[in-house]
Amino acid sequence: MATDYDAPRRNETDDMAEDSLDELKARRNEAQSAVVDVDESDTAESFELPGADLSGEELTVKVLPKQADEFTCASCFLVHHRSRLAESRGSQLICRDCAA
Repeated sequence: MATDYDAPRRNETDDMAEDSLDELKARRNEAQSAVVDVDESDTAESFELPGADLSGEELTVKVLPKQADEFTCASCFLVHHRSRLAESRGSQLICRDCAA
């Protein structure tokens, strides 16, 4: 939209008094119809399709063995720190999440 900088300036009270209802509705519709410029190639790369062939992908994760201050929950089979131990049922150790 071009702006004429030589035209006399109007304040908001002048705008409200002179604008018709049709002009206000047209301005509202123009403000709501904003167009977003999205590059489709960038957004398509971020989505992973179900059933996609991932045979060529490799994960590099360093796996550590269970430490002396950790236990494996008998319910969820996750390794937790001893501070997460809620109860022991015989030889079975249960974490706080599963005990709740």
